[in-house]
Amino acid sequence: MSITQNITNIRTHIPSNVRLVCVSKFHPHESIIEAYQAGERIFGESKVQELCEKYESLPKDIDWHFIGHLQTNKIRFIVPFVSLIHGVDSVKLLEEINKQAIKEAKIVNCLLQVHIAQEETKFGFSESELLEYLSIGKWKDLENIRICGLMGMATFTDNREQIQKEFSGLKTLFDKVKLSFFDTSNYFTELSMGMSDDFRLAIAQGSTLVRVGSSIFGQR
Repeated sequence: MSITQNITNIRTHIPSNVRLVCVSKFHPHESIIEAYQAGERIFGESKVQELCEKYESLPKDIDWHFIGHLQTNKIRFIVPFVSLIHGVDSVKLLEEINKQAIKEAKIVNCLLQVHIAQEETKFGFSESELLEYLSIGKWKDLENIRICGLMGMATFTDNREQIQKEFSGLKTLFDKVKLSFFDTSNYFTELSMGMSDDFRLAIAQGSTLVRVGSSIFGQR
């Protein structure tokens, strides 16, 4: 099927309160344009250089999301235009994003990444680390950061019960964090979880952002 047909099919499984992030990393401009012409406006990239190149040459009304592991020395390149950074996995990274955002005189939207998978290769805060950091309250001094929610990646497994349990646990943590630290805010609303193989499970557990790549663009 074509990219347009793939998007049409995927859209039948995504309710109106959930946003689709078309994961376009490693895919050519032509593929992104086809998805764009099908009505998509949110695209996710995981490499800073590739994201910058695509930003320069593709339509300017695209909302670019950075979904990969971000190195502190490359933050400055994407801060001027990125709409949302999904994978903020350390205090150091959050503070550096704030530093670069100050230079650009803008506020950067971020999600804190939580390690929910049974895999050491995944990044993110543990639940205890996240709650401890938020409790200390230093994040409130980062005035050019807007913490909009949480992000997590489930274990790469065929065990659907395990994936569902991991997503459910992240939703529980999201609710706890919102109630404890962001109850008066109107922007802590995003829960980014779910990819091509498990986005329907993620939506059922409360995801508001699903990151779908291969099911749209095919394998690379």
